[in-house]
Amino acid sequence: MEDLNLPPIDYAALSPILILFGVACLGVLVEAFAPRRARHPVQLVLAIGGSVAALVMVVLERNTRVVTIGDAVAIDGPSLFLQGAILLLGIVSLLLIGERSLEAGGPFVAQAALTVGSEKDNRQAQGAPGNTEIYPLAVFALSGMLLFVAANDLLTMFIALEVLSLPLYLLCALARRKRLLSQEAALKYFLLGSYASAFFLFGVALLYGYAGGVNLQQINEAVAASQNSDILLYAGLALLAIGLLFKVAAAPFHVWTPDVYQGAPTPVTAFMAACTKVAGFGALLRVLYVAFEGVQWDYQPVIGTIAVLTMIVGSVLAVTQQDIKRLLAYSSIANAGYLLVGVVAQNREGVSSTLFYLVAYGFTVLAAFGVVSLVRDADGEATHLSRWAGLGRRSPLLAAIFTFLMLAFAGIPLTSGFISKFVVFGAAIDGGQSWLVVAGVVTSMIIAFPYLRVIVMMWLSEPAETTPTVSVPGWMTSAAVFIGVLATLALGVVPSPLLDLTNDASLFVR
Repeated sequence: MEDLNLPPIDYAALSPILILFGVACLGVLVEAFAPRRARHPVQLVLAIGGSVAALVMVVLERNTRVVTIGDAVAIDGPSLFLQGAILLLGIVSLLLIGERSLEAGGPFVAQAALTVGSEKDNRQAQGAPGNTEIYPLAVFALSGMLLFVAANDLLTMFIALEVLSLPLYLLCALARRKRLLSQEAALKYFLLGSYASAFFLFGVALLYGYAGGVNLQQINEAVAASQNSDILLYAGLALLAIGLLFKVAAAPFHVWTPDVYQGAPTPVTAFMAACTKVAGFGALLRVLYVAFEGVQWDYQPVIGTIAVLTMIVGSVLAVTQQDIKRLLAYSSIANAGYLLVGVVAQNREGVSSTLFYLVAYGFTVLAAFGVVSLVRDADGEATHLSRWAGLGRRSPLLAAIFTFLMLAFAGIPLTSGFISKFVVFGAAIDGGQSWLVVAGVVTSMIIAFPYLRVIVMMWLSEPAETTPTVSVPGWMTSAAVFIGVLATLALGVVPSPLLDLTNDASLFVR
């Protein structure tokens, strides 16, 4: 029999990705064959159980440093750390999704409501649990994220980008009460995401023409061997960066973020705000630090300018927002700018600080959206800021939790937000990018205003008749909010264990 010369595959190193792919496929079968009433508990247990199993394998493989499948996937310190972060944040996100999809008044479209039927069907839809297809879609997105941060060639990275993006487009359209707004957000996300993917793919084609391959190390070697600048190199890098910067919501590629965050179901928004940002920055770090290390002095000013623009856009426009989800969307954009400061540092401290920031921000934003999902009235979630006036009188505990989270976003000491900004700015100073630190400090003061405005509105305003009530959280939402708040506090008071871990995990395998 002819020898096919198949590349060696390290299945143990790939096991977290394979587990989630398998669980997602199994979830599709459950959706097709399981009785309707049994789908929700089965899908929830399957999704969380598969994520926990994948996380266990990441921990067991924590010392693995290998490039496998014909150099297409790199399992190293950054990829393992990012995979662990994505899985941890994904498990917390699934708790939020599971709680809200179980409720009859939850945010997800019920299956019967998607069909054209009789009044009886519509009445049944009002009391039916939400769409259980959300679980395999979320797990497919998580599996794509795990591959995205470990991809060592650009074609594999593109495939992973599509695997994580396509389920997100569908998830954004599953809102129950504001269905038209949700579907509009999903369509915007899909169209703009398709354009960003096209830019990414054109960049891959140009870089293939430049280096003769799409492997990141091969591109690095071509850059090192080149004596002159090449238009294919810089054009390919620019197009590639557009696709990646769109995914992390950096300006001017951020325009989808406010509409999508507002229109998507809140648990899905939390999932995207935490996990997708980790995946996007993980891929951006790998591309810049592995493939284009030799031209860092050429792209540093460009990425630095994008970082400043992102911080300014996020902080200034956050001041004008009247919807809490849009406010958190512009906060996410501003935080993308702060993360880019760490990326531009181009040193080991830059990688380490960016990894720390991603984890700290992820837990804080999950807790914030968990609180937002609890402030409700007869029409669903009350997201307009005027509706939050006097919330501290109606629900002091919930208002206190949200106050703490707002202070963390503002970067107040003894919260993870302060430590995150401190370590990223410190890495930028060490990398000779002090101008970015100045811009970061100024924009941090600007964006503190909308956070403080929410706090003042909750505590110093009188409750109105329209002030919504706070729904009693189930154990899953309570657990998600508690985990987020605890992580925000712990990483602000004792950040050393995670900082040591990120420092150990900051070297890319070559």
